[in-house]
Amino acid sequence: MALPKRHHTTSRQNKRRSHWKPAVLSLARCPQCAQAIMPHRVCPHCGYYRGRQVLTIATKDKEQQGR
Repeated sequence: MALPKRHHTTSRQNKRRSHWKPAVLSLARCPQCAQAIMPHRVCPHCGYYRGRQVLTIATKDKEQQGR
């Protein structure tokens, strides 16, 4: 198995790792409820996507009344 011939310094390691960073999330505003959501996805707060309601979101008040 091959072994490195010379020791890599910490600055060289850090230069190589400088591009290892998490991708920045892009956020958009929901036109219905103005919450921050990821673009091109259904709003988890109100259930709207592109001006139409595609999910029915149950609120906490309704859940507590049913119990």
